[in-house]
Amino acid sequence: MTPSYVVTGAAGGIGRACVAELVRRGAHVWASVRTDDDEAELSRAYGEAVTVLRMDLRDPESIERCGRRVAAAGPVRGLVNNAGLARPGPLEHVPLEGFREQLEVNVTGQLAVTRAMLPALRRTESARVVTIGSIGGRIAGPMVGPYHTSKFALVGLTDSLRAELAPEGIRVVLVEPGAVATPIWPRARAAAEEVRASLSPAALERYGAQLSAAEHSAARSARTGVPPRKAAETVVRALTARRPAPRYLVGPDARLAALLASLPFRLRYRLTAAKR
Repeated sequence: MTPSYVVTGAAGGIGRACVAELVRRGAHVWASVRTDDDEAELSRAYGEAVTVLRMDLRDPESIERCGRRVAAAGPVRGLVNNAGLARPGPLEHVPLEGFREQLEVNVTGQLAVTRAMLPALRRTESARVVTIGSIGGRIAGPMVGPYHTSKFALVGLTDSLRAELAPEGIRVVLVEPGAVATPIWPRARAAAEEVRASLSPAALERYGAQLSAAEHSAARSARTGVPPRKAAETVVRALTARRPAPRYLVGPDARLAALLASLPFRLRYRLTAAKR
């Protein structure tokens, strides 16, 4: 039987690369997207090897509907929780509704998708749940506090899920990429410009330098990040290895940041604090 996997956020970036790598290896992929154009593009590119799911992590009914559809079709060997978003800006001024949406999509949505897919996952041996976290879940910096908050929360979520599902033989893995060259960086820079435009003169005086540093960091990450294919290869390894590791780092900057995260707190904070 052709192995089947679910990949969320498959329109581009890491999710699209995961779809390509799994199809290349002969798998069938349930790929979630949110728009008609993305659905048409996936269908055009992969034909019957991919079945498109229309899912929005802010819409619980769409998640449950997709879970029922997948379970009715047969067993699934693995789920890749990839869909997510990033909200930039100083925490003092980020709209609370936007902060809640960040957590709803990046944390609550991951749990909702996992719960919806468990019936299909339980129909196969050695099922896998692979969640795309971030090195930003180990070490945090300024101006992307909502994103860091969500990724730190994913660490606790995946660790608890790993313990709870282990007795059934379902392995839960967290993949922690550093910078990956995906459209998230141009979007993040555009979002930062919107944040800058929304700030008062006093807020710009207080946070402008840190916001500029974050914009330059996003531009650098867009240029130097590893290709999405590298992250996808790690994800597929986690999905198919006989004994996958609980966590995988992706990229040299992720390995460096993981080392930095092990430093004493005061030293780490001095090294990561933005200068005014």
